Amino acid sequence: MCSIPNKHTFAVGKLNVIKSMGKYSTLLVLGLLTSTTAFASEPPASQDTTFHKFRIGGYGEMLATFKDYGLNRYYGGNGNTKKHHNDISIPRFVLSGDYKISNKWILGAEIEFEAGGTGSAYELEVGQGSENGEYEQEAEKGGEVAIEQFHITHLITPEFNIRAGHMIIPVGLTNTHHEPINFFTAARPEGATVLLPCTWHETGIEVFGAFGKGYASFDYEAMITAGLNPNGFNIYNWVKGGRQGFFETDNFSAPAYTARLNWTGVPGLRIGASVFFNPNAGKNADKLVTYDDLDDINIFIYSFDAQYINRYVTARANFLSGSMTETVGIASKNRTYSSKSPYSRVGPIGKRVLDYSLELGLNVKSFFPSVKNFPSIYPFVHYNYYNPLEKVESGMIADKRCQVSMWSAGLNWKPVPGLIVKADYTTRQIGTAKIFGTSDFNSENEFRLGLAYTLWFNGK
Repeated sequence: MCSIPNKHTFAVGKLNVIKSMGKYSTLLVLGLLTSTTAFASEPPASQDTTFHKFRIGGYGEMLATFKDYGLNRYYGGNGNTKKHHNDISIPRFVLSGDYKISNKWILGAEIEFEAGGTGSAYELEVGQGSENGEYEQEAEKGGEVAIEQFHITHLITPEFNIRAGHMIIPVGLTNTHHEPINFFTAARPEGATVLLPCTWHETGIEVFGAFGKGYASFDYEAMITAGLNPNGFNIYNWVKGGRQGFFETDNFSAPAYTARLNWTGVPGLRIGASVFFNPNAGKNADKLVTYDDLDDINIFIYSFDAQYINRYVTARANFLSGSMTETVGIASKNRTYSSKSPYSRVGPIGKRVLDYSLELGLNVKSFFPSVKNFPSIYPFVHYNYYNPLEKVESGMIADKRCQVSMWSAGLNWKPVPGLIVKADYTTRQIGTAKIFGTSDFNSENEFRLGLAYTLWFNGK
């Protein structure tokens, strides 16, 4: 799940600092949409201060995929079967909003409808006699929508501000800038969505701001939030299933610490770095004693990313690596969990994971400035390598089918600002780390068509 642009907005000297990742409640969103004259535009630039009292927006994606492979890469010795099939979906529809309570206090919320909007919640029965410690699913508790963000921001100075509530974890390029205008591919970059929650959002407290000027311009975020739950760690998705949220409350016994720094000293260029550290994450388990006989379970993730945009080209790059302790013990404990639990229970779990990507798009319109009404078309190429089992503990066997080297090439067409039509052809080579490598496993090839938008609908 993801949000409208996760950028900071600063008005120097006016204490008018706004971070445009805020969002509002469902009733207020719908009320304002019906009571205010709507307009459509791309989300404001990071220094825009035209937002006076409130603004309502959102983003969404529609996707059709035409595949030459089957449903399960991990069944059989050659990888996926060559079984053609197609699917169509609405991965997400998001309503977002900001409301200025005053010039120094801002309420933000974001409501997401994901994959059709259905949902469910789990309970862990305690104090119930024979049911003590058993999982129980309650479909009626999950609702049809999810709160992706809900927070209160206090603006103090451009250099230092405070936010508390439910917020995005800004680790890696895709989580930090996850709106569909921020990547060329018809679907989100795959590695980031396989290894980590996406969009990754947790409850806690954050400080953020911007400092410097000219070539020495920076902005930063630092936060303490609910940590990961090792019950959800597995062979295929590393810590993705460890994001809390299956239950009505999150375990805060072992919080996580996240920091991000961006350099923006050159126009059109942004270079960022982020770190995430969750010490002793075993304390966040559903059943408090699950990992008591293991040493501390520590998760450390770091990433570097960059984006450069000028009149002619858009280029993005991302590198992410993560490590975990006690992976053998975690996998052993997780295998004992009930089949009624929401977790996969499959090991081994990666001691180290790796994900890196690069994409380059060309603005064809910029080469024909004298041609009236020339369409805004961006041919692009995208490469992504990822592996949730880049390194495993001694004695464990890494499944080569988890290793993916993939290329995508296609077109983006922007008929109006904020609306994008996407098409690409994607090929995955399984079991190789080479950029142009092949292996004994069947490749997975697909053609994808997407329609996406990122818009502010109205504001005041």
